[in-house]
Amino acid sequence: MKRRQFVGQASALGLSTALLGCTSKNQSAKAAAVTEKKIKHNPIGVSTYSFWQFNGPKEDSPIEACIDKAAAMGFDGIELLLVQMASEENSYLQNLKRRAFHAGLDIMGFSTHQGFVNPSVEYRQENIDKTIHQIELAYKLGIPTMRINTGRWGTSENFDVLMANKGIEPAIEGYTDEEGFAWVIDSIEKCLPTAEKCGVVLGLENHWGLGRTAEGVLRIVDAIDSPWLQVTMDTGNFLENREEQLALLAPRAYLIQAKTYFGGGKWYTLDIDYDKIGQMMRDLNYRGYISLEFEGNETPDTAVPKSLELLRKSFYYEL
Repeated sequence: MKRRQFVGQASALGLSTALLGCTSKNQSAKAAAVTEKKIKHNPIGVSTYSFWQFNGPKEDSPIEACIDKAAAMGFDGIELLLVQMASEENSYLQNLKRRAFHAGLDIMGFSTHQGFVNPSVEYRQENIDKTIHQIELAYKLGIPTMRINTGRWGTSENFDVLMANKGIEPAIEGYTDEEGFAWVIDSIEKCLPTAEKCGVVLGLENHWGLGRTAEGVLRIVDAIDSPWLQVTMDTGNFLENREEQLALLAPRAYLIQAKTYFGGGKWYTLDIDYDKIGQMMRDLNYRGYISLEFEGNETPDTAVPKSLELLRKSFYYEL
């Protein structure tokens, strides 16, 4: 082989090897970049409802015991169900706050009940006053967001019947949903000055009544258009077109309540794809709390930790 030809071939071989090496290094760098992406898990709280579910007297599931269990199971926070609390006295509230802080838990949510879907002006005013009082309780507890409901017509015989009818119930005779929406909007607007003063964001939940659908919730939230009224998105309260309705609510979600049903649900069981919901919330850059609401028949002592593990895997975001 002539010297010039040999040198040319050697140079070409060296160049190819160098290019191959560069390509390999680039691929390795890209792979490393993917594997080295920093992620952070959304904080996970648990509603005290998960330990009680209205099964038996509330004294059997005191808030103090729920706080201790939540901390032992590894939760980041706890959401208090107002009707489960033993008292509204300030000393009781401050003891709960002290206990949660010492246990390493945020008191990150407050689930309350009220109803504005009623033709009686006096009835609606009672519920406005009640909601304002609840906001002040949240303030005393240092809770940043409070779940509220629209209320419902109350024409179902009981809650079991309401569930059997997929949350649908007729209006009171002589009245319409249109009137109901106007009452709800007017009532919530009257609560917002106190919410702003106390620094408590009201989260309207998709929780039966006129909030049974995403369209109903958003109709109210959009009409009021206040930073102090957002959405508490419950993953288990849409019994029809669930994924489509969750997608409508997700951009306005200030808190996510995540249902699980180990042991079969009390009223129904839903197969919820939390990996898919987690991805949807990552796409929206949601970094807030997930609050577990366990609503199954398995004992909470085993089902709640399993639920935490499930939610930990699904809810995270890249830094």
